[in-house]
Amino acid sequence: MINSAKVFEKNDWELIIESPGRINLLGEHIDYNDGYVLPTAIDMKTQFKLKKNGSDRACRVYSKNFDTQLIFELDKVKPSQKQWENYILGVVHEIKKMTSELRGFDCEVVSDIPIGSGVSSSAALECGLAYGLNKLFDLHLDRIDIVKLSQRAEHNFVGTKCGIMDQFASVMSKENNLIFLDCLSLSFEYIPITLKPYKLLLLNTNVTHQLASGEYNKRRQQCEEGMHYIKKFYPSTRSFREVTPEVLMELKPHFPEVIYKRCFFVVQEIIRVLKTVEALKSNALDKLGIYMYETHEGLSSLYEVSCPELDFLVDFSKKNDSVLGSRMMGGGFGGCTLSLIHEDGVEEFISKAAKAYLNAFQKPLTAFIAMPSNGTRQIQANSNL
Repeated sequence: MINSAKVFEKNDWELIIESPGRINLLGEHIDYNDGYVLPTAIDMKTQFKLKKNGSDRACRVYSKNFDTQLIFELDKVKPSQKQWENYILGVVHEIKKMTSELRGFDCEVVSDIPIGSGVSSSAALECGLAYGLNKLFDLHLDRIDIVKLSQRAEHNFVGTKCGIMDQFASVMSKENNLIFLDCLSLSFEYIPITLKPYKLLLLNTNVTHQLASGEYNKRRQQCEEGMHYIKKFYPSTRSFREVTPEVLMELKPHFPEVIYKRCFFVVQEIIRVLKTVEALKSNALDKLGIYMYETHEGLSSLYEVSCPELDFLVDFSKKNDSVLGSRMMGGGFGGCTLSLIHEDGVEEFISKAAKAYLNAFQKPLTAFIAMPSNGTRQIQANSNL
């Protein structure tokens, strides 16, 4: 029987791991449609302190943010009624299917990533634990293994049928770069990002989304249904990246309206990501701003994953000359807007936006600058902290 104390008595941690949240410059909801995305990790992280506890099966994970402890045995891993626990249990479950080398461990978790804000605190939790257990028990998993098993954990234990982008960005990111990721082949290219004198500003609506509630999964199902309609007329089509807007407009009479809208957004967004890559390579930030506004309009009116608070903030940004572009970010239904803003206008814009937002919704606004950061990594080992 293991000690159920909330705070571990000894701080003889063997490993300390940091796993970041992420932003996505463009390509929202495109990863599970086999398109292209442009994410990067940010300098907000979940930290894991880990050690072997000498047992074969007993595991303890203490969350400082929730001030609660998850206790389980490796041979009795099953889904929990508490969502945060399922990210942990799902990762352990997937690792167990890949190796028999996992043993009992203790882990303390603390995070400064705002939950439900669209910057993927969930992927940070999954990938950080998987990375740490791989290091702790020398499991010989590579980074892509960690990305994929973390995605499966979210599918199988949390219930969100997410694409690969969040986990890929959390593990594979490189400081001062975006990842131009092909979500079909998982081939990728690092795109250096030079924004100065502009910055990437996140405004958190403090409207928390719950993607597992069904709307996220419904969008995925609607896109699959749309591809089914397309293949009736173009049987060789393998993914939306092979579909043009002209083909969709030709087929529109054969689509239910809502399915057509979902598909049209996906096709347009795939094209926008490719245009954005070219804009970034030529440092055409004005074009990037235009594409960000276009993406938000598509997410709001075609994909219908925005909310009044997000739409309000994007519309408000259009009145400020310091902002080149803005859009909702993440799965939707809450979370953050991402804005490309001149560094000289940041403070004034935040102040005005916060006041207007409070007046409109009686909710506070939280703001922070996102800095492209390194992916999941070990920061310390064999430390007496």
